[in-house]
Amino acid sequence: MDPRSAVLTTVALWEGGDAVRLVDVPLPAPGPGEVLVRVLLATVCGSDRHTVSGRRSSPSPSVLGHEAVGEIVEVGPGGAVGDDGGALAAGDRVVWGVTVACGACDRCRDGRTAKCRSVRKVGHEAFDSGWPLSGTYARHVVLPAGATVARVPVTVPDSLAAPAGCATATVMAAVEAAGPLAGRRVLVSGAGMLGVAAVVAARDAGAAEVVVTDPEPGRRALAARFGATVALGLDDDVASVDVAIELSGASPAVARCLDALDVGGRLVLVGSVAPSPAVPLDPERVVRGWLTVTGVHNYEPRHLRAALDLLDRTRDAVPWGELVTPAAPLAEVGALLTGPAGTAPRAAVVP
Repeated sequence: MDPRSAVLTTVALWEGGDAVRLVDVPLPAPGPGEVLVRVLLATVCGSDRHTVSGRRSSPSPSVLGHEAVGEIVEVGPGGAVGDDGGALAAGDRVVWGVTVACGACDRCRDGRTAKCRSVRKVGHEAFDSGWPLSGTYARHVVLPAGATVARVPVTVPDSLAAPAGCATATVMAAVEAAGPLAGRRVLVSGAGMLGVAAVVAARDAGAAEVVVTDPEPGRRALAARFGATVALGLDDDVASVDVAIELSGASPAVARCLDALDVGGRLVLVGSVAPSPAVPLDPERVVRGWLTVTGVHNYEPRHLRAALDLLDRTRDAVPWGELVTPAAPLAEVGALLTGPAGTAPRAAVVP
């Protein structure tokens, strides 16, 4: 008996601009090492809104979406293993990494699979490519052989698990790049989904202070509820910090983070993923201050597991549920991508 529940599946096909329509397409059987997943809940990342608005380039037509949690329907011939080394099976509730790497190029061998020379990305592939069901705004997604797939703890609900594959895992990569945070003064620039998660991760890592900056009072208040020591507007003075994690991508915010670093300070840039005005850098201050500036783009498989562990540890300590709206049906994803941003950092859809 064919374990697939339907001959067809439904996708929200993005056709460029603000054109998104529901389309029924054949439901494929997974190939060797592939995993067919039924999407339980997907969240709308800001990068997809940027794609639809034209701020960010992506092939079209395509199925967008890369933050989701799902249930395995079928594993292809030869099987597939999760990030824990155990065999994946139908019925497993899972999240998955954004990137799929070759595992063989020089960057992969050096441990930077996120920057694989032939990297493919969930929700970023053309619909007429060899991976049409790559996005999560759909009833099903196919995860290629080599994808990072992680089983979700039963204690972590879908609304917390879905953003783990992008926002939360990226934050865990940034926190790792920041170095040990125990007893340190940390500045988090930007209080969106990533910023709030960074507050939780920094406090979980033992930071003595976590200062958040954001222009919006509502987002500052949200950061405070998640453990920020101080939440400041853009005109407020920022005291010296040991670590700054910049998540907004705004050039003035990058400059502000640099100015706030104390001797031995480290700046981790995460939000600067689109062209923006150059930021002045005083090399003498970098030298005399023993400053470090580094960047994080995407993340490694270990960071996905770290994200799930963080969510599990802190699920009762902070109000994670405030970050995601009640789920809308898949038919409304076009409006969520093109309409005004909601009050919560993430909107959710249930296919």
